Amino acid sequence: MKKGNLARAFKGAFKETIPIFFGYISVGMAFGLLCEKAGYNFIWALFISLFLFSGSMQFVLLNLLTGGAGIIETIVTTLIVNARYSLYGISFIDFFKKMKKVRPYMIHILTDEVYAVMCSAKTPLGINRKQFFLAIGILCHSYWVIGCVLGALLGSLIKFNSQGMEFAMTALFIVIFVDQFLTFSTKIPNILGIVIGIVSLLIFGPKNMLIPSIFMIIIVLILLKTKLEKDMEKNKNKGGKIV
Repeated sequence: MKKGNLARAFKGAFKETIPIFFGYISVGMAFGLLCEKAGYNFIWALFISLFLFSGSMQFVLLNLLTGGAGIIETIVTTLIVNARYSLYGISFIDFFKKMKKVRPYMIHILTDEVYAVMCSAKTPLGINRKQFFLAIGILCHSYWVIGCVLGALLGSLIKFNSQGMEFAMTALFIVIFVDQFLTFSTKIPNILGIVIGIVSLLIFGPKNMLIPSIFMIIIVLILLKTKLEKDMEKNKNKGGKIV
């Protein structure tokens, strides 16, 4: 990788990940604060954020650690909480194969937010797409690690009520959704996401809706694949913006 091109890739990736920066720093700090209050110092926050890098699962992990959960229970819980990531990876299987040595790392950093940015971000002209995606992953991972460690370091120095901090992640998703809605040449996936999300919420409830809604969205998008491709091609020919 040429240093000049890599620097440009990071510059372009930073612009795309600014919303992630604010979300990950704030929510990461909340995790770090809770981590310190649970009796685990910044070293724990550092290694957990480096090697687990899963916002929701890291908060669950604190409950498992403080509750004396066994290894089997921890493994099963992790698989259930992180099951959605396997669905995200389907759309990047072929592309990640081309990334060779860094493929394991790309799989590791494929969180909800990173996936959303990779799906919506348009690779700047003159920048290698593989370098661009790698830069997105490294930056997002760095934001999260910095937030977690900073929160743990400040946890023993300040009194901080972390109640409500989890909404920062919701706000982050709203920002990403609006950006995708304004950027994509077809609005069908966005509308489907809203409708299926509401239906799943009514049927399965807020705690169990995620996995069923993801499966339903994937199935519907597969069925509508031909129509979506035609719509995107039509908009492209008209000069519309396509991602």
